Formats: sequence, structure tokens, C-alpha cells
Amino acid sequence: MLISTILRGGVIASLLIISFGLALSLRHHPEYFNSPAMLKQITTPGRIVPHNLREVLSGVAEIKGEALIAAGLLLLIATPVLRVAVSIVIFLVERDWAFVAITAFVLAMLILSFFLGKVE
Repeated sequence: MLISTILRGGVIASLLIISFGLALSLRHHPEYFNSPAMLKQITTPGRIVPHNLREVLSGVAEIKGEALIAAGLLLLIATPVLRVAVSIVIFLVERDWAFVAITAFVLAMLILSFFLGKVE
């Protein structure tokens, strides 16, 4: 039940944060609705959006729509990682050492993929 609650809560929270960020962005930039040029500008790679955790956090503190969208996406990515970490604790409590080892390996691979997958 705990794992199910974590997954469901993480997805719902990220959906709400992303939706709020999108609404905020569209409120500040109504031209996105009727200007194909503006729509292309916001979907072009290299656009000025938060690219690291520090920029996301400072943008969230300033209540910027794009930063809120990025924070929601980070929460969505972090949700299954948290699920794996909680699974390790559950398996430790149950003293299921094989699953502790397997799940710890999966968590290590997930964390390693974040560091190796960094794009410049």
C-alpha cells in the first residue's frame, strides 16, 4: 500500500505542479495561444529554461511558470526512484536479503544513470 501511495501521490502532485506552471506561463504570455511564431519559440531547443536544480529552485521561489513545470517533471522522475528506495527499506524490515541486494543494485543503476546521462 505504501508503494502504491507513493507512486499515486507523486504522479498526482507532479500533474498539479506542472498544470499550475503551465497555467502561470500562459497567463503571463497570452500570445502563446494565437502566435505560431511564439509557440515555435517556446518549443525550440536551447530556449532559456531552467537547466539545473539551482535554477529550478530559484525559479520556483520566484513563482516562474517554466520553473514550476521543470519542478513537476523532476518530481515525476523522482517518484519511481523513491519507490525503489522505499522498497529497499521494506525488504530490510522483512529480512529478504536477496531482494534487498537486487533492489539496491537497481537503485544504484538509477542514480548512476542520472550522473552519466548529464547533457551539456
